[in-house]
Amino acid sequence: METFDVPLTTLVLGIGNILWADEGFGIRVVEEMHRRFRLPDGAGLMDGGTQGLYLVQYVQAARRLLVFDAVDFGQPPGTLAVVRDADVPAFFGCRKLSLHQTGFQDVLATAALLGGGPDHVALVGVQAEALDDWGASLRPSVRAQIDPAIALGLDILAGWGIRPTPRLLDQGQALLGHGIDLAGFERSGEVP
Repeated sequence: METFDVPLTTLVLGIGNILWADEGFGIRVVEEMHRRFRLPDGAGLMDGGTQGLYLVQYVQAARRLLVFDAVDFGQPPGTLAVVRDADVPAFFGCRKLSLHQTGFQDVLATAALLGGGPDHVALVGVQAEALDDWGASLRPSVRAQIDPAIALGLDILAGWGIRPTPRLLDQGQALLGHGIDLAGFERSGEVP
């Protein structure tokens, strides 16, 4: 998880677990966004992983929250959905959407109870194909939605007055520098 020197008014958060196939979608989206774009001061990207309540301080401080996640809402694999503002908690509450779903719902509720939390929330979710395949990468139907999810996220940010600056592709660096970005993760499973 990344820390920030300046308080964030806009937080772009990827949640999920990269070790469970499509469950890692949200993380992979923010990694790719970070590689391609620099956010202006006051806005930041975060790999929230499965941190649950450890994310409360960041969610509580943010005025605008954009979340990327893999979900199960009964659509064909790879289908993207955008849920906004008051519909986000209800969307999380309608059925189990992911391995960490309850934890994130608790994060939103705890931030509100502590007297903070975002004024605007948007969730960009992809219908997962496989959430229970430990050690696997994203399925092709889900991986193909990284670019469209980024485009949706950029539109949402633009609506909030946030305009990321494109990076030269060779200037982008890993969000956390841990070597398990999507390409590194998939290479680690190769047999020589």
